[in-house]
Amino acid sequence: MKKRMLFLLMITITLSMALVACSSGDDAGSESKVLRVAEKQDIPTMDPIMTEDNISTQWIDNVYEGLYRQAPNGEIVSGIAKMDETEVSEDGLTYTFHLRDANWENGDPITAHDFVYAWQRATDPDSGSFYGNYLMSGKIKNSKEIFDGEMEPEDLAVSAPDDHTFVVELETPVAYFDSYVTNSTFLPVHQEFVEEQGDNFSLSPDAILANGPFKMTEWKTEDGWKVVKNEDYWDADNVALDEINVKVIKDNDTRLSNYEAGNLDRVTLAGAQVKDNQTSPDYTSLSEASTFYLKLNEEPLNGSDYMKNVNFRKAIAKGFDKQAYIDVAYGNDSVPVDEFVPRDFEEHPETGEDFQVGNDTLSYDVEAAQEYWEKAKEELGFDTVTLTFLSGDDETAKSVSEVMKTELEKNLDGLTLDTKNVPWSQQLDLQREDDFDIAASGWGPDYKDAISFLDIWVTDGENNDVNYSNEEYDKLIASVKGELANKPVERFEAMQEAEKILLEDAAIAPIMQRKTSVLIKNYVKGFDHFNPYGNNYSYKYVDIEK
Repeated sequence: MKKRMLFLLMITITLSMALVACSSGDDAGSESKVLRVAEKQDIPTMDPIMTEDNISTQWIDNVYEGLYRQAPNGEIVSGIAKMDETEVSEDGLTYTFHLRDANWENGDPITAHDFVYAWQRATDPDSGSFYGNYLMSGKIKNSKEIFDGEMEPEDLAVSAPDDHTFVVELETPVAYFDSYVTNSTFLPVHQEFVEEQGDNFSLSPDAILANGPFKMTEWKTEDGWKVVKNEDYWDADNVALDEINVKVIKDNDTRLSNYEAGNLDRVTLAGAQVKDNQTSPDYTSLSEASTFYLKLNEEPLNGSDYMKNVNFRKAIAKGFDKQAYIDVAYGNDSVPVDEFVPRDFEEHPETGEDFQVGNDTLSYDVEAAQEYWEKAKEELGFDTVTLTFLSGDDETAKSVSEVMKTELEKNLDGLTLDTKNVPWSQQLDLQREDDFDIAASGWGPDYKDAISFLDIWVTDGENNDVNYSNEEYDKLIASVKGELANKPVERFEAMQEAEKILLEDAAIAPIMQRKTSVLIKNYVKGFDHFNPYGNNYSYKYVDIEK
């Protein structure tokens, strides 16, 4: 996600349709609890194994539930599996989950076989899952061999001894396993329903079968969608909202005017809106464990070799003002960073020291950037170069393109950036196809561990769409996932060393750790924070109290 967070990030929220009031429940005079929000982009996919972005992950989390669920503040709680009954073998390699009695929205029972089928489906190379390989290989037994075509999906080491028992066998202990299995890739699906829908599965509300707190009833491309409370959900009594209406609104001012007119219950602020609204009683700033950065593609579809030169990449990574980027595009208190793993996310297991101890290798420095640029010109033999800069088509993304074009063209003589702003789903497609030189991106963690960030950049990694490769880096990441799995101190320090290599190679160009400024109506409760990994919000726990 929280890859890929790709946790790829572009974490975008807030706003929506009109409030609907009607009678509901036993109290004939009660008003339905309808939350109205907006997204800056449409949902790219509602198929759990196909999500690689935060918008999809967010709304998939509403209509599905896996073994465990993330509650507010990152607490992991029981989902379909009863957490207090989970058994873990002494060697940490076998997990046995015991499932509760729960149903799909069509009344069919949710069984361990639904999990077996879903996990096998995620590993099937023919399914096209972007996260299956990234998340499972080297962790779930036999998964790598399946992705490599040496075994069949049915050979994945997951089993259902009976309808209420789900067993998972691991290649190596996974210290973060509880948060790991909250990821969308591990959600169950109803085999008969999926196969019945065929290629139409998850493309419309009728082609989605929910087992989570909400079910989708409307979805209009580039316009919006609606989810309503799923009365067949096992914990429906603890779901406060009756309905969530979502409107796609790409323009910042339009979103804010909708909020001010009373049509929205929450709105994300951008640019000058932040300063203009900081004294409002509705204002709050939310911290995120998400890093935003530039992708520097070493093997673009156009065949350019410029990005393969480390001096070329360092010039770009150090050649723009990160604070100016924040001021122009966001206008809030997001923090400029020179690293990739976010601050205040993970601590040293012995000393308690933050993962980030300070690394200014890729700090903003025009003079140094220009020195690297001249070296690159000499080594590559060019005076001028034109690169494509890829970003989204909402207003904030367009501001990102403008500030990066201004900064880099001003500081690096002979560079021209052709900006390309497209819808979010198209941006994801272009990145997968390597059809870009530089792309604005973000990553939020899929689970509570720094490896969720660092695993992205291994050679030929599923989410490594900058085509970075470093043998020493690969060895460190392999050790973190293998022989160091039960050595927390060595493992932690190996991840720090890996990030150091990544930054010295300027594989990416870190920009900021995002904070999000929002206005929230005072009657909306439980919607004033970001989850530390995975999906941004747990709508199951949001309430409206008027």
